[in-house]
Amino acid sequence: MVNKKYLLLAGLCSLLVKPAVAQESESAAAAKWSSRDMTYRGANYDVLDSNYYSNSGLRQYRRYMNHQEAFPPKPRNMWEVGVGGGLFNISGDVPSLMLWQKGGYGFHAQIRKAWGYVLSTRLQYNYGIGKGLDYKVANAAALASEPAWNNPTYGYVGPNPTFPRPTISRNYRTEMHQLNLDFMGSINNINFHKARIHMSLYGFVGVGIRAYKTWVNALDANYRAYDFATIADPSNTLLTDPHKNKQDIRKNLQAGMDDTYETPAVPNPGTERATIFNDKLLGFAPSFGAGAEFRLSKRVNLQVEDRYSFGAGDDLLDGHRFDIASRTPGWDGVNYFSLGINFNLGNARKSVEPLWWVNPLDHAYNELSYPRHMILPEPVLPDADGDGVTDQFDKCPGTPAGVAVDAHGCPMDTDGDGVPDDRDKELITPTYCQPVDADGVGKCPCPEGCGQVTSACGNIGAGSITFDNNSSKIRPATQAQLATLAAQMQANPTCHVVITGSGNGSKIQQQRSWDRVNAIIEYMSEKNGIDRNRFIFQYGQAGDANSVMYRSAQQGEEGPANVAPPFPNLRRD
Repeated sequence: MVNKKYLLLAGLCSLLVKPAVAQESESAAAAKWSSRDMTYRGANYDVLDSNYYSNSGLRQYRRYMNHQEAFPPKPRNMWEVGVGGGLFNISGDVPSLMLWQKGGYGFHAQIRKAWGYVLSTRLQYNYGIGKGLDYKVANAAALASEPAWNNPTYGYVGPNPTFPRPTISRNYRTEMHQLNLDFMGSINNINFHKARIHMSLYGFVGVGIRAYKTWVNALDANYRAYDFATIADPSNTLLTDPHKNKQDIRKNLQAGMDDTYETPAVPNPGTERATIFNDKLLGFAPSFGAGAEFRLSKRVNLQVEDRYSFGAGDDLLDGHRFDIASRTPGWDGVNYFSLGINFNLGNARKSVEPLWWVNPLDHAYNELSYPRHMILPEPVLPDADGDGVTDQFDKCPGTPAGVAVDAHGCPMDTDGDGVPDDRDKELITPTYCQPVDADGVGKCPCPEGCGQVTSACGNIGAGSITFDNNSSKIRPATQAQLATLAAQMQANPTCHVVITGSGNGSKIQQQRSWDRVNAIIEYMSEKNGIDRNRFIFQYGQAGDANSVMYRSAQQGEEGPANVAPPFPNLRRD
């Protein structure tokens, strides 16, 4: 009978879980890709999102993002709360009655928190009603030492019983409260072959305290002792072979007895043990057990669990100290088989699911297949003329060595007169003086000699600054270069300078490009006294990701001197 019930419960669980798991699998797979930059995010959470880390973990996060630390910090995770109920049975000297025999039942409420991917702790409160009934009818004299049946107040067995009877059928009803602190271990979320699990298996050991009180059903509605032999065997035929007919005997007993359980199993509990809550006996309750949770969604899961609690020196959970046959005492235990529903509480934008649902290998495998954070070598692309622009994008191949080029690989032509700067003898030729001759000198419609006057901003040279990989620190060699630029700008106080950072291959490159342009402008402002508003801030342009270019602004060219960082969570310390 028990096996059929368990199989039915398992079948119900599988029916509930199967459609939810399929739906969750599809949504998880769809969420792996970012539509913004077509990168793989992982099935559990985005490790590169700083929202998932507490303030204490941000330092490790920044070190990880700067490649100073190999491991990301542990994310915040949600709390789990749950309720449930199930079968509550006492394993003692008297056979227990199952729920379908009008026997024991229980309820629980719990709260659980993960401290790692394997270990978690749980506080669980259990309330249970346990019932038992022995189909064997015992001789009253054999039970004279049992407190439940040797109480002179009720006159059961004692030396001068008020209602003497030759036989007794042992029974009990126990009400129990138990508070458990469980130390739990999950065993299957660290998986090498798939990113997410949908069934979490766990085991646990617990310490706890229980308060219980046990009654026996010894008197009928008129407060007279039962004639158990007559009730158990009205036809006087079953007791000749009670083992063969125990089900019939138990049915007869349940039909012939009321359900009052009027007699305390321990008449004077305060004399033997500490009590609480209306004379309930206190006791220590170590336990162990195992269970499984079935993931229905990110917020909800179904729990199936079995807990066994020891009596820890207590042989009165069923109200009886001795087994009839052996006449030896022994510890009683409690088995609680339950079905529950649990809910994950927390802000999903700041906390991941409880860590026993998260596979810590997910991020590592994603990085191997779809690197976003991994340090990769710069690609080596052909550049025949060595101007820094690969042949694939070079619109002006064969540029002479040392000639400054633009993003298209063509020689710089600051004034746009068609003569490259390296051959232009008049670097800034006004538009109204163009066209120019082969040397870049224009002919202005003005008095003789005015065409030779060049714009003062032409005295500010163009150049590029190279940074170390992943760094935005101004190097000593760069400081000398910026000092020259500062002197030129001080000599030409009306001129503006465009600072252009390269690198747009990823969010990290764009943020690093912003950091480098900002570092140059701040250095020029703080160290050399150049007004920040004289710079035009540009970043995230195509080109060498480790370089920043500068040049004088063209006539009429404008732009902001301050730009908000694109991805502040990815900024360096």
